[in-house]
Amino acid sequence: MNMMAANVIAPPLPRSLDDTGINLVMMRDILLKTMFRTNTDTASALSKLICIPITLTQELIDICRKQGLVEAMGTLHANSGGEMGFQLSDTGKARALDALSQSEYYGAMPVPLTVYREQVKRQSIRNIQLTRQQLLGAMGHLILPPTLIDQLGPAVSSGRSILMYGPPGNGKSSISNGIRDAIGDNIYIPRAIEYAGQVITVFDPIVHTPAPLPEEDPTALRKRGVQFDTRYVYCERPTVITGGELSLDMLDLKYNKTARTYTAPLQLKSSGGVFIVDDLGRQAEPPQKLVNRWIVPLEENRDILSLQSGEKFEVPFDTLVIFSTNFHPNEIFDKAALRRIFFKIKIDGPDQAGFLKIFQMVAKKRQMPLDEKALLHLLKVKYPTIDNIYANYQPIFLIDQMISICEFEGIPNQMTPELVDRAWMNMFVKDEAIVH
Repeated sequence: MNMMAANVIAPPLPRSLDDTGINLVMMRDILLKTMFRTNTDTASALSKLICIPITLTQELIDICRKQGLVEAMGTLHANSGGEMGFQLSDTGKARALDALSQSEYYGAMPVPLTVYREQVKRQSIRNIQLTRQQLLGAMGHLILPPTLIDQLGPAVSSGRSILMYGPPGNGKSSISNGIRDAIGDNIYIPRAIEYAGQVITVFDPIVHTPAPLPEEDPTALRKRGVQFDTRYVYCERPTVITGGELSLDMLDLKYNKTARTYTAPLQLKSSGGVFIVDDLGRQAEPPQKLVNRWIVPLEENRDILSLQSGEKFEVPFDTLVIFSTNFHPNEIFDKAALRRIFFKIKIDGPDQAGFLKIFQMVAKKRQMPLDEKALLHLLKVKYPTIDNIYANYQPIFLIDQMISICEFEGIPNQMTPELVDRAWMNMFVKDEAIVH
């Protein structure tokens, strides 16, 4: 396999135990804990679990044998290619239990933070250069003002923060997702990283989607197999989407007191990808407070996290942050905070022509025949009641409402002024007092 995968340089395969960057005692203890917890007893099976090459796994087993922690079982496994089996000695079991009392972590060897920093540089979101065609391709299903791509293109290619604001229902979330789709390449996510002897798990199947490995050259005379550090998982660039549930503590390390291990916060899991803060202003914490937490990361491409001991340390901050809000920025931020958000893009509703274009497109997709009388009723009678303010969500809403009514009444899909009135009633709620 080529070391270049979709223009991202893969983390090099460790050729020696020193190359892993992990303290030998820590590696030994992780091996013992993995054997204890999984009852795995061959070098090849252990190699897959601890994610280092089989030659290094065997070297580690040999070190443990010399220390009297592991012993050969003296029999060859018939079902594992005649491989020697190994088991923990009584001393090894005692050491494994002692190590588990300090940290329950076992399995994949972590990647040292210093080594991970280098990989972040190799696959930085700031290295991406999007073309107009890529962005249009990912957003072709959206009806957007022509000038919007002119603004979005440089914003995304810069890898800097973006604030999208404007009235609700005009596709800010869809545009955020379109940006994510346009980026579309793959990077390497560490299963876990290590700092000061502490393990921080990063790979999260909820956030990270493993990608198929790039194929080997079929004309190559010799198959080379996996040629990157398998302590990483080859994944699509991650996207973390949060909304009103976002709180400041989600941006801190999570410490599991039972397992005595840490879990990476959301922004670290989204490294090399996109972090979307949707519905800014709907969180329990004020928007100003949330943005203040991002000031150092946004300006200096580094974040500061804290261990349980209170020790603070730096991690890379390599994330395209997209804030999306229905409020005007001046209502929720001071000038200093606004200055730190690099691109500010207003997403307005469509004009009447844009609205009709979306309406026509949705009707075609939903197999709803257009009716001139119903459309005129909508434009001349209904919209003047809301000062002719159009929003991108309205065509889908109105057409789906009419389809639901037609299904209930047992009639073919159709559009009439009466059906428009019934659909319209569900789009807005009258301001009226409720008598108790």
